[in-house]
Amino acid sequence: MDFKINTVHFTPDEKLVNFIQDKVKKLEIIYDNIIAGEIYLKIDKNESHDNKVAEVKLLLPGNELFAKKQCNSFEEAADSAVQALKKQVEKHKNKVS
Repeated sequence: MDFKINTVHFTPDEKLVNFIQDKVKKLEIIYDNIIAGEIYLKIDKNESHDNKVAEVKLLLPGNELFAKKQCNSFEEAADSAVQALKKQVEKHKNKVS
């Protein structure tokens, strides 16, 4: 699976990139026909603590899955988005099978 991480107005550190890569790659264990993925990380203009946004889009044959989560940290937001996508991938897999 090809995937890229896009950030808006900041440069992510290596630790964050590796964390997200590990989380997204685990989705391939569930369903190995994932073509590509895109991750967008941005900081919401909101001044509250939970202003870190992670948007994850997966391309599957004939389908596109998307999840967006906002949390206190990018790790937490990415983890929540991947968990939501895990459910969507399982549902898609059962529908295709």
